[in-house]
Amino acid sequence: MEINSAAGKPADPSILVNIPRLITAYYAQQPDVSVAAQKVAFGTSGHRGSSFSNSFNEWHILAITQAICLYRKHQKIEGPLFLGIDTHALSEPAAVTALEVLAANEVQVMIAENNEYTPTPAVSHAILTYNKDRKEGLADGIVITPSHNPPDDGGFKYNPTNGGPAGTEITQWVEKKANEFLENKLQGVKRMLYEKALRVSTTHRFDYLNHYVNDLKNVLNLDIIRDSKILIGADPLGGAGVHYWGPIADRYKLNLKVVSDIVDPTFRFMSVDWDGKIRMDPSSPYAMQRLIGMKDKYDISVACDTDHDRHSIVTKSVGLMPPNHYLATCIFYLLQHRPAWKSNVAIGKTVVSSRMIDRVTKKLNHALYEVPVGFKWFVDGLIDGSLGFVGEESAGASFIRLNGEVWTTDKDGFIPALLAAEMTATLNKDPGEIYKGLAAELGESTYDRVEAAATPEQKAKLSKLNPDQITQKTMAGEKITGVLTRAPGNQAPIGGLKLETENGWIAARPSGTENIYKIYAESFLGRDHLNLMLQEAQAIVDAALK
Repeated sequence: MEINSAAGKPADPSILVNIPRLITAYYAQQPDVSVAAQKVAFGTSGHRGSSFSNSFNEWHILAITQAICLYRKHQKIEGPLFLGIDTHALSEPAAVTALEVLAANEVQVMIAENNEYTPTPAVSHAILTYNKDRKEGLADGIVITPSHNPPDDGGFKYNPTNGGPAGTEITQWVEKKANEFLENKLQGVKRMLYEKALRVSTTHRFDYLNHYVNDLKNVLNLDIIRDSKILIGADPLGGAGVHYWGPIADRYKLNLKVVSDIVDPTFRFMSVDWDGKIRMDPSSPYAMQRLIGMKDKYDISVACDTDHDRHSIVTKSVGLMPPNHYLATCIFYLLQHRPAWKSNVAIGKTVVSSRMIDRVTKKLNHALYEVPVGFKWFVDGLIDGSLGFVGEESAGASFIRLNGEVWTTDKDGFIPALLAAEMTATLNKDPGEIYKGLAAELGESTYDRVEAAATPEQKAKLSKLNPDQITQKTMAGEKITGVLTRAPGNQAPIGGLKLETENGWIAARPSGTENIYKIYAESFLGRDHLNLMLQEAQAIVDAALK
């Protein structure tokens, strides 16, 4: 992975997206459905693209929203649809377009009071609390966000009645119908003027903020955080939770300071990511330079990405915690400080997350549930309480309530961030110190993830890697003990390949949200061993791309 010379530095004005041109392209340009990259395509978390590349334009949103309306009718989903947006520039116009279609289809829509931005977890939480104890008239939702993607991207995600990201069987149905609408020049799409859509009886205002904030006491021990007086610095990164952190601090009397409430769709306040792009990625040390700079000012410093479904943790002891380290620490803490959870509750992880999670889970005598990348795989286990904590290496996680019931079935950046303060107050050690103790006992993990640009055709090749392509018997001097194309937990395809040895593993897969591929590697034998594995993994990828 070639690191751009601007990585980690303040964004140069020359790379800032031209917002007026971006919005103009959304309305003025139309996708060419004969071009694969311009069709509706649901990745691991909805349809994403840019209006500049004709992959996220008004026609896409008209078609997808009408397809969702048809899906609701097909499934007899008759409750309200909770609609939320983040702070990306394309989210506002997409929300307008979506409401025009939803209102014309007589869908009961819940939009935020005061046109507030809406974090992904607040939408999932609203769906689940509405549907609790209901058998009919169930609610679902749409979250308009490309998550941590660059400022010129837009995203459109459907969350069905289970509150989590839609599964493949749903997204394929919606994708197929939406592309049919595009091919037929939007024939069959219902729509009304936005001003009328706001006034119809089916459009309602909903207080997402207080509905979510007032319930936080049931998933976290906020009293111990309050009493400890731990100083928390929270950076919303100009995202959808920008106005949530203040009310959280006020409601629970926390010693929490919001370091910035600026919302700027160019995200000019970010430091540049590894490839020279602006990206609000909480797992990237290049993007998190502002948060890293807060290390000595606060006991715990936290940030969340643009839709607040991912977290970033900085501690005084170690600075920015790698996501895998923090996930392992959360598991270690929660399994010992949630007495109402089922004694046999399991831990969920993705196949590209650290083996340290496996070791911590085994140490505490709990089962591990390992799935492909994508939070949708955790939904059922969170709903029935069989999964207590679930997480992925890209800093996405959620966990169940204090009483063992479901909290959200989508990623939640707020609760892992606040958990860092809870565990510090309870154990009198910050998460960095706790992880050091785990590594001393269970082994020191060295982990890396590298990324590179990839065309859609190259991504398709990588997703079809199979064991027959692997002729080698060893990797970095160790015998290969496993060649996986399916996840151990549910036997679902991982969309790539994973090789395992006694002391390490590598995996290669295309991104489901951007035109890049990712290579993951972990070693318990140190950096030199990890580098050898990365070299061999790159050779496998290069051969596949040829």
